[in-house]
Formats: sequence, C-alpha cells, structure tokens
Amino acid sequence: MDQLILNDLPPLLDMKTNSPKSSLDSLIQLLYALVILLLGLMAYLFFGQIRSHKSVADNTDSSAVFIQLDSNFTHVWTAPSDWRMMYLPAGQKELVLYGRELIAHTSDYLGPKGSVRAMSNGMNCQNCHLKAGSQPWGNNYFAVESTYPKFRARSGTIENQIKRVNDCFERSLNGMKLDSTSKEMQAILAYIAWLGKDVAKDIRPKGSGIFKLKFLKRATDPEKGKLVYDAKCQSCHQSNGEGVFAEGGKSYTYPPLWGMHSYNEGAGLFRISNLAGYVKYNMPFGTTYEKAQLTDEEAWDVAAYINSMPRPGKDLSKDWPDISGKPFDHPFGPYVDSFPESQHKYGPYKPISDWIKKHKKSKS
Repeated sequence: MDQLILNDLPPLLDMKTNSPKSSLDSLIQLLYALVILLLGLMAYLFFGQIRSHKSVADNTDSSAVFIQLDSNFTHVWTAPSDWRMMYLPAGQKELVLYGRELIAHTSDYLGPKGSVRAMSNGMNCQNCHLKAGSQPWGNNYFAVESTYPKFRARSGTIENQIKRVNDCFERSLNGMKLDSTSKEMQAILAYIAWLGKDVAKDIRPKGSGIFKLKFLKRATDPEKGKLVYDAKCQSCHQSNGEGVFAEGGKSYTYPPLWGMHSYNEGAGLFRISNLAGYVKYNMPFGTTYEKAQLTDEEAWDVAAYINSMPRPGKDLSKDWPDISGKPFDHPFGPYVDSFPESQHKYGPYKPISDWIKKHKKSKS
C-alpha cells in the first residue's frame, strides 16, 4: 500500500532520485500545472459572470436596468461663469453686477419702499425669473438677447429689450415703466445681455424660458389644485396666498401668488400653461428640472387653482390687435374660434390648439 502511494506522487517527491536536473524538471512541471489551474479558474469566473448578467437580463425588465435619459434635460444651457467678468471693462462689470442685484432684489430699490424709486408691488423679478434669471427652465433670460428685437403678437409691434423689461414692470410687478435712460434700466439690459452673450442670434438654447408641458386630456381642475396647494405650497406662500415678507418689510422672501400685491391679469404667468410649466420644474422650493416633485397633472391643477384666485386687473384693450394671434389659453375674449372663454382659461386645450394649427395652415 505504501509503495502504491509513493508511485502516485509527482516526480518532485520521487524518493528514487536526488539529481538536481530531475528536481528542476519536476518544479517546472508543477509551476506549469499551477498556471493552467489559474487560467482555468479565471475562465470559470469570467464566463460565470457573463451567465449571471444574462440571467439578470432575462428575468428583469430591461428598462429597469438601462434608464433612457430624457433628451429634454440633457446638455441644458447654463449661464456664463462669474469669473469671466474679469475680462469686462471695469465700468461694464459694475453695470452687470448692479443689474443682477436689481433683478434679485428689485423691491429694495424699486418697490413700495425702494431706495431709488417707488414703482412696483414689492415682488422681485427673481420671484418669477429664478436665480436672477439664470435657472434652466426657471423662466430665465438666456434667449432674450438673441431673439430681440422681434415681433410680438400681443402688442402687434416689433419690441426691443426695453419694451420687454417694462412689460414685466407693468404686468408681473403691477407697477410703472422704468425710464429707458436710467442707470437701473441700463444695468438690467447689461445683465440680460451678459446672460445671453454666448447664444447665437435667433437661437433659443435648450433650457430657455419655461418648459412646455403636454396637455391634459381633461380640463384643469382648481379644486384638485387646492389640495396640491395645501399640501405642497401653503407652507411658504401661506394659506391665503399672501406670501411672506422679508425682514424689514421691503420685499418678499416668498412672493404672494394672488391678492393685491401679486402679478396682475396681464402677466405671462396668468396663462395657466406658463404657470404649470414653471411650477413643474421649480416648485415646491428646492425643485429643479433634474428632480421634479409634482406630476404633470398636479402642476396643471395647482396652476389652475392659483390663477382662479383674485388679483389686480389691467387694461388689456390694446393687447392682441389681431385676435387671431391669441394663444390657446389666453383667458379673455373675443376669439376667432367658437370655444368659450372658460375653456380657453381652464381647458381642455388640445381641441383649441388643434383648431388654431389647422386654420393657420389654411391661411398659409
């Protein structure tokens, strides 16, 4: 039995020879065998991993493994970095920075208790144009410099940047026009030009303005919107929509969404489609386009609720001299179509939008 075991041992342990050459050959054979074993183990692990991945893929919905990014939210345009201001002439840099300050803290300078002039309702431009007009899909100014001057159907005229700024003062801030020659207007224009400095003429880069949500199949519902408001909005904007004053009472930390100190009926956000897109990717506080908190349905309904509440009026008699240019959700008649005013305000919007597209094609 002992002899049989010895005969089965590898040559390295063969007790019948002690020659150096025989020992070296045996060592080489053992090392060779170890290499083969190691390669075999590596092959086993490699192909086993492939089979494991295949098993997961076979038993799992592929959409859960590979998430397709929404192309609307990739490669979104951003504002120029502040360090680039070092290349501006000193006077121009000062003007740009003052313009940004005016957008962020408008009421401190131009509100009811403003240090320069009392000419607006106490809201800041930044309350509607987030991060001083630089937040993607936050009603930003990225495309203003590249697309103005341009024809606007609302006024029926070619408008420049000054007209656009003063529209905001008269509508969203429910105030008065800003003198076009004032330092404040020149500063705001310089800042807007700075934000759009890298945008080619007539281009609207991805992330400009407000995201356009898909239509609901039904009308928007203010009653459902109130439930969303109570759960998600009132902690900042308060139960009566009056907002919260900043310390000193010169401006708002959280702006009023309705009432006498909010935007008036001529403001762009009084269109429910604009407010819904704005809310979807910016509200509640802390939301961005990268991490929305509300569903599309909730955004539409809460926008309908907010815009169903009382707010300052405005003489709109000179708006839309060609009424065929009115958008589908302009809430005041007359219209060229036969849809009622209530549907233009609350929807459903698709039938109106389809009618407008069809008749535009027939005219052309």
